[in-house]
Order: sequence, then structure tokens, then C-alpha cells
Amino acid sequence: MKIKSILISALVALVSSACSESFLDINTNPNTLPTASPNFVFTNALNTSAANMVSPNETGSYWAGQWTQSNGYIISTTLFGYNFTNGDFNYWDGYYDNLNDYQFVIDNGDTYSQKFLKGPAKVMKALLIQQLVDMYGNVPYSDALKGVGSLAPKFDDQKTIYEELIKLLDEALVDIKANTFASAFTSSDIIFKGNTTKWAKFANSLKLRILLRQARVSGRDAYIKTEINKIVSEGSGFITGEDVGVGGNGFFLATAGKLNPIYDRWGYDANGAKRALNNFPRLSQYLVNSLKTSNDTLRLKRIGYTTGGESATAGVSSKAEIAANYVGVPFGASSGFLPAGSSALGPSLLVKGEFNRPYLLMTASEVQLHLAEAKQRISDVALPGTAKSYFEEGITQSFRTLGANVAGANAFKVSKINNYDWDASTNKLNAIAIQKWITFTNFNGLEAWSEYRKTGLPVTPQSIQVPDAKRPVRFFYPNTESGANQANVTAQGTIDAFATRLFWDVD
Repeated sequence: MKIKSILISALVALVSSACSESFLDINTNPNTLPTASPNFVFTNALNTSAANMVSPNETGSYWAGQWTQSNGYIISTTLFGYNFTNGDFNYWDGYYDNLNDYQFVIDNGDTYSQKFLKGPAKVMKALLIQQLVDMYGNVPYSDALKGVGSLAPKFDDQKTIYEELIKLLDEALVDIKANTFASAFTSSDIIFKGNTTKWAKFANSLKLRILLRQARVSGRDAYIKTEINKIVSEGSGFITGEDVGVGGNGFFLATAGKLNPIYDRWGYDANGAKRALNNFPRLSQYLVNSLKTSNDTLRLKRIGYTTGGESATAGVSSKAEIAANYVGVPFGASSGFLPAGSSALGPSLLVKGEFNRPYLLMTASEVQLHLAEAKQRISDVALPGTAKSYFEEGITQSFRTLGANVAGANAFKVSKINNYDWDASTNKLNAIAIQKWITFTNFNGLEAWSEYRKTGLPVTPQSIQVPDAKRPVRFFYPNTESGANQANVTAQGTIDAFATRLFWDVD
């Protein structure tokens, strides 16, 4: 974050001194930095956000107990033995570099007559900052993204940042509603193609995510209720019936470096050759067995492939799609579960040849389940639906996103299965938490881990690699930030990745 600013400042100074002689003004200085138009920066920033999220979502998928690794590789003690330091999980640098791009769009939208990009850029800024807080706790916010104006930014309190993000999203909504995309620039928006109505719904849905993350913090109900009621009064609504994704519609290409980043990491290269990491992530035994026990096999068949993986027919398992052919790996197991004998990531995520799927940032299912939680926790909140209706729609939307027959979702309404049938569920909030955990599987591991830390649900098995009950509750601040901003990192006190909880992680 700071190195990039220093380099830019140095180059600007060099350009200024090199052009001080008036007789040279007629020449083009080869050292002059080109000026980027915000629309180009915005497109690249969205693509970069998708690429940056792959790794934290992978880590979250493991630590939420959804995925583990196959035994075709030496066990990763960093991931499954929790032997990590401040040299691991540095998602910080990439995120702040990406945030600088969104800040550029916000700061220069007016100058370039591209005001319509400011609101969407603020939404993306809020999305990334929340994820940084959820990974690291206190982070630079009010003093960040100022270039040479603040090379050692102070850290802000995480709860305060959460409140500031709600205000930022309010600003974003004002910008979005006041500035229709110019038709010539809709292609720069590789999420909604310039549809400001959808951007407003995404902004509100992100606000809902931020608000409900705090739902178990004592004394926050009134604040959450007030802010949700403001969303309802504003009138733009929430994402419904579709998901929010980067790319798709021909953006990703069958060219090296231009594939969907998930497909490129765990799927296939541009020529269709299987990636080496295709055999690494496996569905956890707990996930597979839980879905079987609940008769949730339609979603299981979309979440994972059978043993043997994807067949020569793209998107189809090598073996018959019966429950017995889906085998999960015990979390952290280091032997006994080779790739051929365990279930890989399924067709909801990876199908050979489908390199141009959008990278999902948020699903409609997540939004509906947040609404269910809000209605269940705060009965008089001004949401029009019932907790039950939102819950059932959340399951339906999960089936849709996975590509499963939604008739299966309807069957759960009267199934008498705990945590699936609303009326039969003994603890409604637990049912919502468990359905969130399922709906995040394959799509948003970081959110799954965050919700797991918030609720402790479902009660997943401890890693085989760890003899005691410890589990990570956050990451350490990366050593790159400690080296460049030491005083402000030190001011955060001693960080224990197993005990220094985030403000919304109350137990």
C-alpha cells in the first residue's frame, strides 16, 4: 500500500525536475506516468478483487470445516495444524493495493465525467474493508488510501469501522441513484453492466451482511433494527433471485491469465489440461455425512463429484451419483484418503470447459438467510416477510445457485427434518446458521468461516493434526505491514491468533 505510493511520488518528482526547462516542453517525456481513465481502472479493480478473494476463501473453506485436503499431498500443517506466523496469510497487501484502485475511481470520477462509477466503487471499497476487518481486526481506514499524505496510517477500531462502512454504503446509494451509467461505459462494469438498480440492491445486501455479523454483540439490536428499517424505507430492496458475480458474459477467456480464477487454480488450464491442484481440496467428511444424514443429496451432488472426480463427460461424475459414492475426508487427515477415493469440488464450482463463469461475491441465498435471522432476532423490524418465508426462500435460492432441482428445496418445507423444516426445527437461529454454512460452501469460504466464528455452528470436528481444542479466530498482522508501519502495528498490542477475538466474535 505504501510502497506503491512512494514509487508514484518519486516518479512524479522525477518528471517535474526533468521538465523544468521550457525549451523541452515541446517534447514527450518518456518518463511521464500515463493518466488512467477511471473506467479502465474500475474494470481491472473488479477483476483483481475476484482474483484476490480466491485464497482467503480457500482458507475460510478449510477453517469452516467444509473442505480439507486429499492425501495425494503432504499434509499442510499451516492450514490443518495451525502452525502459522505473520509470514502466512498475507492477504493484506493485495487488498490494500486493490483498494487504492477503487479510491482512485472515487477521487477522479467527477474530473473524468464518470460520476456513475463512484457509487459502485464505494460499494466495493466497503466489501473489501469488511473482509479485512474480518480477517485482521483493527485495520487502517480513516487514515488509509491517502498515498504520500499518510505513509504510516493509523489503525481504526474495528467496531467503528463497521459503523463507518454503513455510512459509506449510504453515500454509495446516493451516488448510485443520482448517476445513471453512460451507455458507452456499461462494459466497464463487469458485475451488473451498468445496472444501477442492481448496484443499489447489492449495496443494501452488503449493509445487511455487515449488520447481521454483529447480531450477537450485546446492545446492538436497536442499532441493527434502525439501520435495517432505513434500508426498507430507502426502497431499493435487496438482491433476490440472482447472485452477484464478477465476470461472466464473455469476460473470462480461454487464454492463459484470463480464465475464471477458480477454474484456473483448481480446474484446468486454457488448453483443458487438469491443474496440479485439482486433486488438493476435498469435501470434508463432516460436510458429506451431514448432507447424507439430512437427505440433502441433491445439493451434495452439486457441491461435490463422486470418488473418481469428473468423468470424460464434462460436469458428470465418474461414478453413479448415489450417496455411497460420495466420500468426504476427515478434517486434517494425512493418510487413507487419496484423490481417487474421495470427493472433489463438484460441478457447482468446476466443470471442464466452463472457464467463463462469474466469480461469485454474494448469493441471493445468503441475503435471504440474513433476512431470516434479522426477523427472528428482532421481531418488530420493518421487514415485510416472516422469518419462515425468508428461511425457506434461502434454501430455494441455494438450490438454484448450485444448479439443483428446486423441487428438492420445496420438499424440505414439510420434511420434519431438523434445521431444514422451519416448523420442525428445535432452534430457529441454529437452523439459519447451519443453512448459511451450507449455502456458503464452494462459493464464499471467508464468509463461512466468519459466520462459524460468530455462531460456533455447526459443531465441526477438530483437526486431526491438533491434539487440543484450539482453533484460529483471526490472522496475525502480516510482517510486511509490521516492517513498514511498525509503530501502528505495535499499538494494537500482542495478538494471539487463537484468543484475540474480533468484536463480533463474542464466545
